[in-house]
Order: sequence, then C-alpha cells, then structure tokens
Amino acid sequence: MSGILVYSRKEAERNAFSIEKYTKYLDIKLVLQEELDFSCPADFVINRTNDYKTAEKFEQRGIRVFNPSSLTRLANDKQKCYEFMQKNGIEIMPVNYSGIPSIKKAVCGKGGTEVFMIKEKEPFEKGYVYQKPASDLGKDLRVWLINGEIKAAILRESQSDFRANFCLGGIAKPYILSQEEKNLICNISDLIKFDYIGIDFVFNSGKIVFNEIEDSVGARMLYSLTDMDIIKEYCSYITCEVKNG
Repeated sequence: MSGILVYSRKEAERNAFSIEKYTKYLDIKLVLQEELDFSCPADFVINRTNDYKTAEKFEQRGIRVFNPSSLTRLANDKQKCYEFMQKNGIEIMPVNYSGIPSIKKAVCGKGGTEVFMIKEKEPFEKGYVYQKPASDLGKDLRVWLINGEIKAAILRESQSDFRANFCLGGIAKPYILSQEEKNLICNISDLIKFDYIGIDFVFNSGKIVFNEIEDSVGARMLYSLTDMDIIKEYCSYITCEVKNG
C-alpha cells in the first residue's frame, strides 16, 4: 500500500513539518502539484492543494483520494459553501450584504489574507463575497474533525485586527465545546462527505455561527497548544480506509 502526498511547491515549503509527519506514518511520497503526473501509480492520494480537479482526476481512475473532490470543491468556494449551508438550515452571517461596514472575502481565499473590512459602499466585485460582520470581531473558533468525529477545538482572538487567524498573530487557546455547539458541528458534519477538515465559526451575539470549511486544514495550533498528534490519527484512519477498501 503506497500513496502520494500532493502539495503545491509554495505550500510544501511552508508545511515541511506536516510533510515529515505524513511520510513518517505512511508509505507515501511527496509529489509537487506543478510536477504531478496523473497516470502515476498510487493506491491512495492525499490532496493538500485545495484544487478539486486534482482529486477528481485520480478519482476517475478509481483511486481513493483524501479529501474527496466534492468536499474540496465546496470548501474552496465561499459563495457556494454559504449557499449550501443556508439551503440546509445552517445559520450563516448574511451574504450579498450591501450594508456598511461589511466583510469582503475572496471566494477562493485562505488564511485571512484576502479578507477586508469595507467601511464605504462600493459596487460588488466579481470573485468576492460581501458579508455582514459578526458582532464579536476578532474572535473565532476552529474545530478539527476526522471522519465525522470532533477531535479538538481552538479559540482564536486578536487584540488588534478583525481577523483572528493564528498565522496573522492571533492568540489561541483550547476551547471546551458546549453540547449545543457540538450538536451544530455534528449537523454540519452530517451534510458533507469528508475525511479530515477544519470548520471555522465566528461569534455573533454570544453564539457560534458557521464561517467556512478548511479543506487542507493546518494543525500548527494543535501542536503548539496540545499533546495531540492529529496527523498521526489521520494517518491511522487513512491506513484503515485503504486496507478496508
């Protein structure tokens, strides 16, 4: 049983720690997205590119991909993801929002780098989602899940920015979920097919509200703040999935 681990060149450089973990726990080799041969032999693929077409091409060959292309496609289009959640009864902060202030997000953006606070009215720009801000700016929650099971939750807070991303300097600490919050997370989990994801929530009037799905979710916060080896757990899950076919 051997597989390939796919990262873009840029993300491979940034995620050397995670790559070392994957190659330690699995019979797997790193292949850069820019050098990928879709005809190469593999029993399974771990797609860390956020590109659903990469997963789709391997799936068409009958190869098991973690995460599936359907999840990658949904998670990496904020507009589609918000519409999907809203259609299925999951509360979101209103989108296509023309009020001021508003949050402007690149549809395919990640890591908070293409998220802006808009304080003056502007025409809607293609490729962006305009969303009503949550009441508790600079505070959000990330929850990690493997195969539908909640593994951990981390609260992120910023003292100087409306974005709370850890990679942007946000302060983070473990968070104990209430039963109501667990129920909401499980409701979202039941709607989608996935292997390993993060779900991010904002806080509005004291409760969590769905914000986005992280497909190739990072784990820096977990390794910094807990004793959990989540990549090891994910690799154990992958081994079982591939063996049981």
